[in-house]
Amino acid sequence: MPKIINLEAFQRFFRSGQVGGFLLLICVAISLLIANTASKESFEAFLAVKLGFGEVNYSILAWINDALMAIFFLLVGLEIKRELVEGELSSLKSAALPVIAALGGMLVPAIIYSLFNKGAETAGGWGIPMATDIAFALAIIAMLGKSVPTSLKIFLAALAIVDDLGAILVIAIFYTQQIHFEYLAMAGGILVLLGLMNYFGVKKLVFYLIPGIFLWYFIHHSGIHATIAGVLLAFTIPTNDTDIESPLEKLEHFLTTPVNYLIMPVFALANTNITFQKEMLTGLVSPLGLGIIVGLFAGKTIGVTFFSWLAVKLKWADLPTGAGWKHILGLGMLAGIGFTMSIFIALLSFSEVLHVSEAKFAILTASILSGVVGFVFLKSVKKV
Repeated sequence: MPKIINLEAFQRFFRSGQVGGFLLLICVAISLLIANTASKESFEAFLAVKLGFGEVNYSILAWINDALMAIFFLLVGLEIKRELVEGELSSLKSAALPVIAALGGMLVPAIIYSLFNKGAETAGGWGIPMATDIAFALAIIAMLGKSVPTSLKIFLAALAIVDDLGAILVIAIFYTQQIHFEYLAMAGGILVLLGLMNYFGVKKLVFYLIPGIFLWYFIHHSGIHATIAGVLLAFTIPTNDTDIESPLEKLEHFLTTPVNYLIMPVFALANTNITFQKEMLTGLVSPLGLGIIVGLFAGKTIGVTFFSWLAVKLKWADLPTGAGWKHILGLGMLAGIGFTMSIFIALLSFSEVLHVSEAKFAILTASILSGVVGFVFLKSVKKV
């Protein structure tokens, strides 16, 4: 008998994601405004202020990118686990289409970026166009209302979740500079402890969250990006066999509002600070810029659509109820909104400030293009 997960969690996540998308837009605008006014240096100085003590003494920007984003990944991990237990990923047949579509949406953009940047010093940024921003993508499709079938919205959420899982694995495997195995071993011990508590039926969240803090600390010091701790912790949070709210659902309900209303907007405010320069326009047609823009907009559209078609053609999966191929094409366009995760990977990819700025500008351009074109296209498509 499959574990029962209350669908109210998805509804809350979806509704909050819609409003959260608007808050993200506002914070993006504010961040861009600050970066292009006299307040730029004061804001950067503020982000550089260190908080903490001893070995846990980091800048405000580091706390945002390493600690707050770990909470974001904790919520993403909870979403992934819930979909695996009951949802679009709970059976082979239901999981096939979003998983295969997400795979195409990751591979094709990465290949396109690599072709543009082959042999260049920016070649290491191939992971940037692989990511889909859950908050923005769900916000855009929510604005379409009844213009698109509900099944398509769920399909997009599942695809974005699988996409995020792929991005998390890419960060852990390819964007980790040096591993300190002693800290990794301690993190592994914490993880085993959490798994045993789940196995023996410990339900109180506090017994997971306190060790989770130590898990974050050890992973942070191991060299693997600390945000991975959020996903690992999420997979140890218990569910239950009844329709009574489980610890996983309680934590998901608790985190949804602060993540969408606070953490993601704060991340956007701190990391979208692009100071516009004339050279940036030419940067859009540089290998770096083209790799990101073509990868996100065209690569995502082609990858999601073609791999979906292949899965249906081979009878591995079925189209979402009430959706046609034009819907899948439009959804592929929306998957090109890679804002948050793409910027996050760009920060890990480059050490040179110019490359980071050009990457951010290209991500912003590609995400706006994908969002606007995807919205207009899906608005024009009639239901099947």
